[in-house]
Amino acid sequence: MIRRKNEMEIEEREKMRGGDGIIKILHFFKKEEFNANVRLCAKLIIPPFCSIGLHQHLDEDEVYIIVKGKGILFDGKQEHIVLEGDAILTGKGESHSIKNIGEDDLEIIAFISKYSENQKI
Repeated sequence: MIRRKNEMEIEEREKMRGGDGIIKILHFFKKEEFNANVRLCAKLIIPPFCSIGLHQHLDEDEVYIIVKGKGILFDGKQEHIVLEGDAILTGKGESHSIKNIGEDDLEIIAFISKYSENQKI
């Protein structure tokens, strides 16, 4: 299946996960289109000074790939500067939040996969 950019659904979420501002979600594919247990396959667009609040990933893994911009990621223990090309994996009950600390949009490819029943923590 090929999804052209002009066919992708754009969603806006205000104060996503308790964060600041409005986050745009460009859905590459919706979860209903997968045979695998995928919850999200999208680009997150975070404007300057906006954020996604701290949230936990129970029974799933989330991958972030930073494609543009500069952010600060809190992994539940400490803060890390993240830049274009960095990849982040959060799962096994861990938490994270991210904030755009740059002057341009922070763009992230996000992919969330759910664990099978025998993998749940």
